[in-house]
Amino acid sequence: MSEAIASLYALLVERAPSPDKPLLIRPDGRALSYGEAHALAGRLARVLADAGAVVGDRIAVRADKSPEALVLYLACLRGGFVFLPLNTAYTDDELAYLIGDADPRVIVCRPEDLAGLTPLGERAGAVVLTLAADGTGSLMERLAQQGEVLAPAELSPDALAAMLYTSGTTGKPKGAMLTQDNLAANGLALIEAWRFCDDDVLLHALPIFHAHGLFVACHTVMLAGGSVLWLPGFDKDTVLDLLPRATVFMGVPTFYTRLLGDDRLTAERVAGIRLFVSGSAPLLAETHRAFFERTGKAILERYGMTETGMNTSNPYDGERRPGAVGPALPGVSVRIVGEDGAALPEGAVGDVQVKGRNVMKGYWKLPEKTREEFTQEGWFKTGDVGRLDPDGYLVLVGRAKDLIISGGYNVYPKEVEDVIDALPGVIESAVIGVPHPDFGEVGVVLVTSRGGIDEAAILAHCKAHLANYKVPKKAFFTVDLPRNTMGKVQKALLRERYKGLFMASS
Repeated sequence: MSEAIASLYALLVERAPSPDKPLLIRPDGRALSYGEAHALAGRLARVLADAGAVVGDRIAVRADKSPEALVLYLACLRGGFVFLPLNTAYTDDELAYLIGDADPRVIVCRPEDLAGLTPLGERAGAVVLTLAADGTGSLMERLAQQGEVLAPAELSPDALAAMLYTSGTTGKPKGAMLTQDNLAANGLALIEAWRFCDDDVLLHALPIFHAHGLFVACHTVMLAGGSVLWLPGFDKDTVLDLLPRATVFMGVPTFYTRLLGDDRLTAERVAGIRLFVSGSAPLLAETHRAFFERTGKAILERYGMTETGMNTSNPYDGERRPGAVGPALPGVSVRIVGEDGAALPEGAVGDVQVKGRNVMKGYWKLPEKTREEFTQEGWFKTGDVGRLDPDGYLVLVGRAKDLIISGGYNVYPKEVEDVIDALPGVIESAVIGVPHPDFGEVGVVLVTSRGGIDEAAILAHCKAHLANYKVPKKAFFTVDLPRNTMGKVQKALLRERYKGLFMASS
């Protein structure tokens, strides 16, 4: 895997199995073969070119998950167009900013979004086409009239393949520019690490506007020549029905907690699954243990981000350690550094930096921000805080922006959350820092529970297990924690909500 790859699409074609083999299989049994998918991609690439797209142009896609949406992604790869997936949950204001920033040549949206997106498309000089969840829409009408295919583009390894905007939990979202070689190298590393082969059948319930569902899930299957059981989204009953037909399942932690809440999740039902993968948000150690006790299967947790794809993974063979995200993947380097940028020894907590072919080219139209986020030696500053155990396992402590500095002492929320989550009755906790007149900042914890526990018990437990400066000043109970579409707790919203807690009373 030492030679840079100039075209992800060419690699996918090269590694494709027999044209008749099913690529996507719907719950009702209808299938789309590899041959059909690539034939449609060739014609759809021609449709995009006829709409004015040339190599390097962005194709913005805000569509529901469907086989046609995945073929549209393949068409972009084939034509050398930059695939720009947009979350269907984005508001009009968010879409206006993203489309204005990305300057796409073509926008593909749901029919119900056409009225709102047409003026944005006009301002951007973009053609706006529609694609519905059932595969209808003006894009597919143009496809039906198109008999010609577009030849695969001649590209270089650093040509852009996709652009994904960061979740923007703080500040404006930034467009992460992902190259042909970024995506190809990361996909090949994953099929090596996770032992993907052409016999695999992946049960796919993730969205495809995100790196997890599009790159991690789809690339691994297609590069290995496997098949996908394709669901429009996560539905617990459908997933439970289809698990016996699959060999691999990928999900976010919420998927696993919902499955655990159903007695139909048994060791017998998942006997044929060789790999359960969790990502996009931290998996609670309790969920990991409960899933193993119920099924005999250890969930594999990995670590990645929009800007880098996957960086580390618990091993396929070996200990899948709860609370850890494993050693670095093939071709990826990970280090921990202090405030001065110097590498720290094993076990020391510091900033996580990564380097490898998986790391993005940079942020779209933000050269200064790009320079800020890379060291002179080419290490990318992830913004995560963690430590490396002696055997190379990475343990994430939290996000640098979530760090609480209380009375001059550093408090890592993840450390406090782990202590609180170990209490009987606690489902999950989220520790945030809020302004304080004496200490500058103090910790506050939001807790979801099964009952039978109160604030006094939580704070007493913390005092018994943590230094006093790490103990939250207040504990609040809540029915649920605010999350983004991929299940990450939105701590920025919580900090905003509770920022006046102590200052107002001072």
